[in-house]
Amino acid sequence: MNDYVLLTDSSADLTDALVKELGVEVLPLSFTMRNKTYRNWPDNREIDPKDFYRQLREGEMATTSAVNVSDFTETIEPHLKEGRDVLVVAFSSGLSATCHSAQIAAQELSEQYPERKVYVVDSLCASLGQGLLVWYAARMKNEGRGIGAVRDWLEENKLHLCHWFTVDDLHFLKRGGRISSATAVLGTMLSIKPVMHVDDEGHLTKVGTARGRNASLKALVDHMAETAIDPAGQTVFISHGDCEEDANKVAEDVKRRFGVQTVVLNNVGPVIGAHSGPGTVALFFLGRHR
Repeated sequence: MNDYVLLTDSSADLTDALVKELGVEVLPLSFTMRNKTYRNWPDNREIDPKDFYRQLREGEMATTSAVNVSDFTETIEPHLKEGRDVLVVAFSSGLSATCHSAQIAAQELSEQYPERKVYVVDSLCASLGQGLLVWYAARMKNEGRGIGAVRDWLEENKLHLCHWFTVDDLHFLKRGGRISSATAVLGTMLSIKPVMHVDDEGHLTKVGTARGRNASLKALVDHMAETAIDPAGQTVFISHGDCEEDANKVAEDVKRRFGVQTVVLNNVGPVIGAHSGPGTVALFFLGRHR
């Protein structure tokens, strides 16, 4: 029996077109800006990403909220009632309480519906890194792989999902407590850009720095050169904080250097963008290790 639902949350930053193509369900996280709360739907029905980033550039702040237990319960339970199992691929537990909410809901529902399967995979991923993991899962599901086999593949391979980020405005990292005020001021004066990744615990961590924007973008691709598995045969995802031109530079570099044929771009959604800011560029691929 292959009747199951693949469910993720909006931190995966999948485009609406990809969500429909893959046949996955997406639960939106929430964010609040100017005292108004929005849900982060893949089709951007409540706020356009350009408007969101414009407000950040104007000095507005956004606060974010995880998906709560009742949201997961209300989404999953109808499927169980109708005889379908559910596989949840959740936002990294190192960055959000969303995964914990999914695990609580899954445990409670498994007790109520013991004949059904509800599995939660802590992706330890963010943005289109989570999205790329979901993409692989959906492809396997659509090829006929069962829920247990897909869950096992995700658990075995999630730490091969590499995330490399850089940001353009250090003050967003300062605001989130990831760097000091002095580091932000000095780095801005000297045009020093951090190069970061998501580690094996699912935390966003700084790995190095680059002098200037072009060098920081090149550093992302250099890291791919070090660890990527069969890069020419991969589909690569890139997300960006309203800086599509820079994201396209990275895409062209990836294609030129490695022979990659397919690159998918989308905005970094508001839930992560509130902390990384405009000008973020992130590169995602499968590698030997993170």
